[in-house]
Amino acid sequence: MVLEIIKKLIPKSVWKKIESPYHQSLSFIGALIYRFPSRSIKIVGVTGTKGKTTTIELINSILETAGYKTALAGTLRFKIGDESRQNKYKMTMPGRFFMQKFLREAVNKKCDWAILEMTSEGVKQWRHKWVDLDALIFTNISPEHIESHGSFEKYLEAKLALGHALEQSSKKDRCIIVNGDDPYGIRFLEMKVPHKLGFLAQQAKPWSVGRKGISFSFKKKKMVSPLIGLFNLYNILAAATFADYIKIPLNKIAEGIERVSQVRGRVEFVRLPENNPLSRHQLFDVVVDYAHTPDSLRALYEAFSKKRKICVLGNTGGGRDRWKRKEMGSIADEYCAKIILTNEDPYDENPEEIVDTMKEGITKKPYEIIMDRREAIRRAFELASPGDAVLITGKGTDPYIMGPRGTKTPWDDATVAREELEKFLVNS
Repeated sequence: MVLEIIKKLIPKSVWKKIESPYHQSLSFIGALIYRFPSRSIKIVGVTGTKGKTTTIELINSILETAGYKTALAGTLRFKIGDESRQNKYKMTMPGRFFMQKFLREAVNKKCDWAILEMTSEGVKQWRHKWVDLDALIFTNISPEHIESHGSFEKYLEAKLALGHALEQSSKKDRCIIVNGDDPYGIRFLEMKVPHKLGFLAQQAKPWSVGRKGISFSFKKKKMVSPLIGLFNLYNILAAATFADYIKIPLNKIAEGIERVSQVRGRVEFVRLPENNPLSRHQLFDVVVDYAHTPDSLRALYEAFSKKRKICVLGNTGGGRDRWKRKEMGSIADEYCAKIILTNEDPYDENPEEIVDTMKEGITKKPYEIIMDRREAIRRAFELASPGDAVLITGKGTDPYIMGPRGTKTPWDDATVAREELEKFLVNS
């Protein structure tokens, strides 16, 4: 709020000149106020376009299984020790000294490790500065936030800035862990740090990805995960490689991985409670997923390749990444049996115009436009047949639908889907 007021009072030409020093100053002041807490705790950061949230939850589970006390900050939640609360900021890395205060609390509560989800948007506002990393994990990169950063190369540079922060960290035994199957992984492996580790899908052979989960090999030990999708194999390998680097035994790594049966908003299956007698009448899958890039949307659809898919598609918020709107519609046109286009986070854009751009990519499959997101979800259930998968994408665990002039409508895709599912089953 304060930043928005300042930006309104200062001419744009002047703001552009002082924006970077302004954020740098805040970053330093925050670290100074909270006495540079990152120097007193081990920290692993995770960055990339996709997979960050799942990867930090996997790391957290492995560390806890191995007996470590952890703190965690990411898109989904903030956790220190046994205390956890939902992230309702709609920012993975909140500003105004948040990260420094969070790390100080983690130090005060004697956490061994802090696990941080780190973003390019956070880098733009220098929120990564004065956070001394012990390790950094790079998951992958694909076009996102292009309009915000100005180009893909600038977006990549923002991610690489986290690697340079690792280079400059005061910690001695630093390590960077990189997805070697990503074409940009080599840029991260060029960082000048003592330890560099890569992971590849082929190293996990023999692996299998199916409806009931993932089985794979890590360091010649067979492991299993309840998560689904090839994309989650990469997230698991990232977490396992880090855990192995810090010398956690393989049996603890395997146990920690197996404990993560679901990450909210990431391929989250929505079901009624087993004690609800209606639950046995749910004959199709209902899945909520954040999928907010073309690559992640395609990967989700391919994870349900053997299912007939009814797709509720928002996926394109206002004021950003206009380039992907038609492409998201085109991907749904390729994979889905029926498509429902709906509202997501229009901000100050006309939501109907956003949806109209998405529908340009749909040329073969039947689609409906239902701007009310709750009604769209309800309609998807009406269209579903036994054995189908209803895939609701774009918001994941986002706590609000963001409207014009900063308005916020409380929201949760999974909660709404569960409510509408129960109504549907009652009336079926």
